[in-house]
Amino acid sequence: MGLGKVSEDTNTRHCWLAAGVVAVVAILLELGGKSVRDALSYDRDAVAAGQLWRLVTGHFVHLGWSHLVLNVLGLALVAWLVGRTFNLLTWLYTGLATIVAIDAGFWLLNPKLAWYVGLSGLEHGLLTAGLFVGIAARRDREATILAVLVLAKLCWEQIVGPLPGSESTSGGAVIVDAHLYGTIGGLVAGILAWRRVRTAASI
Repeated sequence: MGLGKVSEDTNTRHCWLAAGVVAVVAILLELGGKSVRDALSYDRDAVAAGQLWRLVTGHFVHLGWSHLVLNVLGLALVAWLVGRTFNLLTWLYTGLATIVAIDAGFWLLNPKLAWYVGLSGLEHGLLTAGLFVGIAARRDREATILAVLVLAKLCWEQIVGPLPGSESTSGGAVIVDAHLYGTIGGLVAGILAWRRVRTAASI
């Protein structure tokens, strides 16, 4: 059961289109090299100085090409797994809510985090929102299994640290709290979207 007034097939096409746009933007930014990354990354001191755009753009620049490729593949996986769940507007809202949750988490709970780049936190939020609706609306067994795996991954990261090999493949430190905050933001967004649709259906 997809959310919104369009079919699941249309939802899927729109999700893939949005994912493609994000991937192209990220690739173009990476072509700009270190100067673009430095200008757009989440940088706590720069944000405090008024460069608020970094709260958004930091999620679309990367440590390098290997980091970018991993995140683009992750984005494609999210689109494949849960792309049918929401219409385009709800996906955009979910993405924004996830970004806000990550930034708020960094700012309030990680004051020593000087800078951050990458899509992985956002991807965790989008995936979590889609899985929640899959479980709530369809009692989807696969969604339940995937949700358990995501939870296990988060627990590992919070207790042990980044998954083995993740830092070497991405080319730098993995900020696991981004995944946690993104998941929380995506879960809240998914719950609100589901409640909105259920309320509309009952009227």
